[in-house]
Parts: sequence; structure tokens; C-alpha cells
Amino acid sequence: MDSSILKAISENLNIDFIDMVISNPPKGSELIKVKVRPVLLKGNILYQASEYRGKQIFHTNFKKEELLEKLTDWLENNMKQAVMTCKTKQINILISKKGKATVKFKNIITPVNSKERSADLQHNREKAYILTEGNPIPFLIDLGVMNSEGKIIKSKYDKFKQINRFLEFIEDILPSLSRERELTIIDFGCGKSYLTFAMYYYLKELKGYQIKVIGLDLKEDVIRHCNQLAQKYGYDNLHFMVGDIASYEGASKVDMVVTLHACDTATDYALFKAIQWEAEVILSVPCCQHELNSQIKNDILSPILQYGLIKERFTALATDALRAELLEAMGYKSQILEFIDMEHTPKNILIRGVRNPKNQNKTAELKKQKMKSIEECRKFLNVNPALYQLLIDKM
Repeated sequence: MDSSILKAISENLNIDFIDMVISNPPKGSELIKVKVRPVLLKGNILYQASEYRGKQIFHTNFKKEELLEKLTDWLENNMKQAVMTCKTKQINILISKKGKATVKFKNIITPVNSKERSADLQHNREKAYILTEGNPIPFLIDLGVMNSEGKIIKSKYDKFKQINRFLEFIEDILPSLSRERELTIIDFGCGKSYLTFAMYYYLKELKGYQIKVIGLDLKEDVIRHCNQLAQKYGYDNLHFMVGDIASYEGASKVDMVVTLHACDTATDYALFKAIQWEAEVILSVPCCQHELNSQIKNDILSPILQYGLIKERFTALATDALRAELLEAMGYKSQILEFIDMEHTPKNILIRGVRNPKNQNKTAELKKQKMKSIEECRKFLNVNPALYQLLIDKM
């Protein structure tokens, strides 16, 4: 890399440095962009580089000399643009297709009486949660997550994070939910209903949606307790019922279906119900995916499937990937997302399906293409997933 560029960057990696964004990768590059910011760690200034690769972000802390060496690699072999922001200037670096580099400086004028911008030196930035600590929320107090002052109970902090993470997934899909009418939401296998109460509180109390929420579970004592709590909080449109996912017939139209840790094929029945209702949104955290484990048979994969633990994890991932693809075939935009950190539980996958209006006009063709691909994969693995069979039987 041109020494003048490296010199310009080096001279401005000082107390005035705020951040840098390195972007414009070549076509097909796994590395999408890099963000660099200063961090204070054990009294020393380091530079945290966040590499965006596909849907993952990798963080590494560098000393100044190490960062300059890494920047040389990024700009020579990967990226064609860098924007470096300091308190009083912005430095733009552009690299042409022929490798010629140009550097442009732009002064930043801070208006009178405005707050001067500065770098955030926190190594681990405090997470901005939807439900905040210090704000007493009745259902979180009764469920043992908060005390009466709104302080999170230490042993329940992971649960508090999980609830907020779930609400973030809902926040993302708000544009898909109508405000013009009452929405029906069903939570299959609601259990103690931490997330059901949180969902109702967020959508009804904080966002003002017209909603009716039904929690369904097989445990009578749990359902009775949840109904008592709903009445206590005045949640008039939140009801809990004893019922089974596969046989539930209590609604003809549902707008959002939630299924959290429904065991094995119970998830498939919940997804099938959601598809039949043409639910706008599906949020599913599967659990105990045993079905394909007992079915899978493939000579090519036998070297890896002979290990029980590997086979279990492989078939669990295959199960959820096929579920997501089947939702795509039915006109949904599917995503497989990390629900909570792997360190807390390996059951950390959330399947989110949002009904895509743009796909409805070409559903027949999309369905044909997707189902053909799924059928080929199914035959390769010698499996017959429950959701696949339920959908085939209806076609």
C-alpha cells in the first residue's frame, strides 16, 4: 500500500480518532466490511476491528502497529474504500481497479453550542434493552425476574436477556402487523409464559396494537396460574387454555403464531397450523428434533453419521433447515436466527417466517421449484419430515 496512505492513517490514530469503516469488497468476497474503533482495555488504548463476514461479525483487538499491518492487508487484497472519522476531520481513501490510491481530507466544523463528538471507548458497550432495568414491570416481578424496585434478580438475568431478545425479533416484524384491526396471536406450548406476557405487554401496552393473545399448553396447573396472573394485571385479551397443538381448532384466522421449545414434531404441527391460517408471522424455537435422527440413512455421509453426537446435531440442523425451506415454499420469507447465546443452551435456533406479499403472485412457481429442491434433499438423506408430509397430504 502507498506509504503516504499508511502515514495519513497512522498520524490520525490519536486521541481525536473516532472510527473507521473499510468497505467496497470485490465481488464474491466473504468479507463485507470492517469497522474499527478505539477501546480502553486495562488502561491501554487498543483498536477493536469488527469484520463482517456473511451474517457473522468477528471482533479482534489490535495494538496500533498490528492494526496498521492488518489495514495494509485489507486495503491491498480486499477493500477499495476507507472512511476515517476524527473529531475535526474526515479522511477518505479510494483505491481504483488498477490499484491507484487517492486520499482526500475534509474538515469537520462543529457548530457553536453543539456537543463535540468523541469516541466511545467502552470495550463491551451496554446493551440497550426494550424492557429496562429499574422500571418495575408487574409480570416480571411475579415471575421472579425482577424485584419490586425493578432490579433484575441475579439468577434470572439470562431470562431477562432472553425476553428482550425475543422482543427484538418481534420489533423487526412490526411492519408486517396491521394496525387497522384486532390481531389474533397464538402461543403454542406457552409453559410458564414469560414470553407470552412479555409479548402482550410489548404489543398492547408499549406499542398500542389491538391484539388477542391465546396461550396453549397441556399443563392444567400452569394454565390456571397464568390465567390468574392475566386477570391480576388487567390483561383482558390474554387468555390461557389447556390444549394440544395438533388438535387445536379454536380459531379460523390467526395473524401470528409463536411456538417456543415445542418438542420434536409438535413444532411441525404448529408450523402446519400457521401455514393453514396464512399467519403473517411465525416465530418458532424448535426443541428435541429426534425425528430425522431415527430415519436418516446415507452411505456417503456414513463416515460422519457413525458418531452419535455428530449425527444428533447434524439431523437437528437438517430438520430446522428443511422446515425453513418448506416455509419458503409456502410463500414466507424465512430466516434462521440465534435466539440466545450458545453458552446458555444448544437449543438456540429461532425460525422466523414472514409472509411475503410479493411472493403470493408467484407462489405456484416458487412452490414448485422449492419443493423439487426439498424433495431431492429428502431423498438424499432418506428422510420424511413431518411438516413435509403434512403439506404433501394437503396438496
